[in-house]
This record gives sequence, structure tokens and C-alpha cells, in this order.
Amino acid sequence: MSTYLVPGQNTYSHLTAIDAENQIPTEEELQAYNKLHEKLDDLLATLPKDKGWRSPNIFLHKGFWLTPQAIKGLLMIDDYFHPRSTDIFLATFMKCGTTWFKALMFATANRHRYNFSDHPLHHNGPQSAFPFLDSHIFLDYPVTKFDHLPSPRLFATHFAHSLLPTSLSSPSSTCKFVYVCRDPKDVLISKWLFMSKLRSKELPPISFNETYELFCNGVSEYGPFWDHVLGYWKASQESPEKILFMKYEDMKREPSVELKKLAAFMGMPFTAEEEKGGVVGEIVKLCSFENLSNLEVNNDGGGAQKFTAQLVVENRDFFRKGKVGDWENHLTEEMRERIDSITETKLKGSGLTLGLTKRI
Repeated sequence: MSTYLVPGQNTYSHLTAIDAENQIPTEEELQAYNKLHEKLDDLLATLPKDKGWRSPNIFLHKGFWLTPQAIKGLLMIDDYFHPRSTDIFLATFMKCGTTWFKALMFATANRHRYNFSDHPLHHNGPQSAFPFLDSHIFLDYPVTKFDHLPSPRLFATHFAHSLLPTSLSSPSSTCKFVYVCRDPKDVLISKWLFMSKLRSKELPPISFNETYELFCNGVSEYGPFWDHVLGYWKASQESPEKILFMKYEDMKREPSVELKKLAAFMGMPFTAEEEKGGVVGEIVKLCSFENLSNLEVNNDGGGAQKFTAQLVVENRDFFRKGKVGDWENHLTEEMRERIDSITETKLKGSGLTLGLTKRI
């Protein structure tokens, strides 16, 4: 059963759960579903594999390292997902600000529906704001259709641009993507700490030095990091009306400026009256790390988000520090130089600079 917020025109908030028991698949759907699983098993048997940060193994599929569950989601998106021309996607590499931007995008898109004093985000974790397409597509058996969501639908994904089906990534598609990147040094630290919490207790702990080596070699869930960033960066340069490329550090530095840029791209620009009335500031405040991390739903005894049948993540685990430059507390100078060198080499000639932002 997948759970996420479904905006209602005349209601304050209703958290809609799609009940798999009420979905009765046809024989044809069951056969297609079983064939997909056979295809997945056959595919995994042919792919190179390496050590996963959360699970025993991840597999190299079309240049990117994915868990079996992620590959299953990708196959199902290819076969079953039907985009609408008005769909808007939040695309990120893991730990680049997904939770924050989910809140910002949901609050911006639904600012005419809810009061800031008693907002749905006060009672539901930001990860529940809209579906994480990579896994929500198979949380309902046999497949989630998403037809019940009003337009414009909001989705999140960690998939690299080159892995997306052409129905989403082709220049002719009118779907929009908001891509958020971050200093890879901060990504490494945040991802290691996050994945360590989720790692199966049946597996030995994964050390920081080990994940550091894996990350530098490009081996981590949805990685290599640099290839992931470059894919969306190049696509944004070719189709700026389709992909808005943003940086976590820029949103931290000038949240009001960046939020207005985000809203305009989404086709929901703030009016002069809204700006004068402080709506931009209200959304920034509502979605700030300080506010969200202190809410009961995101603290001890709060809610959780289901990603797979085996993976349920407590809301509190999505909040750590929300700072820029925390890598300085974990990396040696040699480690920093190595990652910066990789970044410089990978991004050379692209026009993109990353990881040079000073601490805020």
C-alpha cells in the first residue's frame, strides 16, 4: 500500500492510501507482471555487481549502479507509466535535498489550498508530499496507475536522465524536471550516515573509509554521482524550458530568490500581491529545516515512509543537519583533494562548477 498526500480542492488535507486489496488484477495483468519478474531475474544474472551501501549488492545497469528493487521500478516505469503533459518531476541524486525540495514544491503548488497555520506538512513528513516514482509504482499490486492524482502531478525520482523512458526525456515531451545537485563531499557524508541507518542488521556495518572508496569509484546506489549530475546538466542546457538545474547551496543562500525561480519554472509564479503579502517568506519558513525537523511527525514517535515491502524509513531519519560544508568534520585534507580532483576532471569543459561553495 502506497501512501502520499493527494491535494483536494475543497478539503484542508486528506492523506490517501491506495489499498492493494481493492485492486483486483486481470489475468492478463498477472501474466505481464510475472513476465516482468522473469525479465528482471534474467537481467540481473547478466549484470556486473558490487557491494551495496544498504543491501548486499548493487548492479551496473546502463552505466549506473542500482538495487534490484530500483531496476524493477525502472522496468515498470518503462512498461506501465503514462505521463501527462503537465507532470512535474523532482530529480535528485540521493541526499541532495530531496526532502526539502519536496516540501517546497508541494507547498508552492498548493499554496491556494492550505493555510500556513495548519498545513498538511505539519502533520505529514515531506517524503509523503508526493510519490517517489521509483518505488511507488510497484507498491500497489500489480502496479500503481496514479490516475487519481490531480494535474499537475508531482513525482520524485533518483534515476539518471539517460535511464528515463523517452516518453519523459525526449525533447518532444512537455513534462518538466527540477534537478537539484549538491557538493559531492556533503553528499558522501550524508549518504553514508543515512544508508548506515538503513543497512540490514544481518550485514556487517559498512565503514566510512569503505564507502569513501566506493563513492570515488562511482559505486553507490544511483551512481556514479558525477555522471548523474552531468546527464541532467547537459539536458538542461539543451532544453532549459524543460529542465531547471538548481543547487542545494544556492537555495540555502538565497531561499526567497531561488523559490521564486522554482515557482516560475513550475508555471506557478508568485504574483506581486503574493510577494507583498509575504507568501514567499511563509513557504520558506514552513519548509525550513529548523521548522520541519522540530515537528512531532518528523521526530521521535513520528511517521514513516514506505519505499518497498522491506524498506520503511522513519521520518526523523530524513533530517540530520541540513547544512552546507559539514564534510569538513569528516574528511581529511587528502580525501577532500581527491574528491575535488575527480569533480574538476569529470566536469571539465561542461560549464558546470560544483563543490566550491563556501560554508554558509
